[in-house]
Amino acid sequence: MFSSWPVAKQRSSKPPLWLLSLEGRALWERAARPLLGAAKKGDGHTVLVLPGLLASDGSTAVLRRYLSRLGYCVSGWDLGRNFGPKDGVIEQIAERLASLRQASGRRVSLVGWSLGGIYARELARVAPKAVRCVVTLGSPLYGHPLRTTNTWTVYRAVSGRSSIRPGDRGDCPPPVPTTSILSLSDGIVGWRASIEQVSDSTENIVVRGASHLGLPYHPAVLHAIADRLAQAENQWVPFVPTGLARAFYGAVAAPGIAGSQEYA
Repeated sequence: MFSSWPVAKQRSSKPPLWLLSLEGRALWERAARPLLGAAKKGDGHTVLVLPGLLASDGSTAVLRRYLSRLGYCVSGWDLGRNFGPKDGVIEQIAERLASLRQASGRRVSLVGWSLGGIYARELARVAPKAVRCVVTLGSPLYGHPLRTTNTWTVYRAVSGRSSIRPGDRGDCPPPVPTTSILSLSDGIVGWRASIEQVSDSTENIVVRGASHLGLPYHPAVLHAIADRLAQAENQWVPFVPTGLARAFYGAVAAPGIAGSQEYA
């Protein structure tokens, strides 16, 4: 689910193999308790969580339980393993979004890990009235995945797609508040490809030391997601960590790419 539009050269850099070899950090990250200060409680609205490539709802169970404890009505995608945008997959997710929207009578927040974040972004693009906000975790938002990820060969094999189809992925943010959470030490998706374009309703949050596989479990990631979801509808403001939490977040610093930020 990737587009072919021209991108800045800085985005076209997949992670080095030594970072890929460190993805085992996820085991330590998962063992950590998702508690960084007092998490903001939810208002009960529905959150749909979408897994990454080759992953299932089991991979987001920790994240979903955490959000449920905070008071959200949380749902997985219920489509088994994510083998890419095969025929009918996007339509089924769109139907699930519409069903959740109708059942609750409220807009639904979308949280997507990696490829799941691409799905979330596109769902918000085609159905903005059904989506409250989008949060992506280590998603390859821009650039050709052959040059920006270490999973293009796997993606081609399991999705059955040997080329990129026009329109699979938009070349700009969706028209809803959108947060991209990324790690500069991601060993699977090059962090530059995860930098969202800057607008009045978009932001990039850098989590220090996180692996790609550990993003749905990392305490600082969970803290940031909880903070984003807790905002009142139509009152979105950028993320600003406070106190001890500031130590876990870094700056976006990419020459030629807008969106650099630091937390003082």
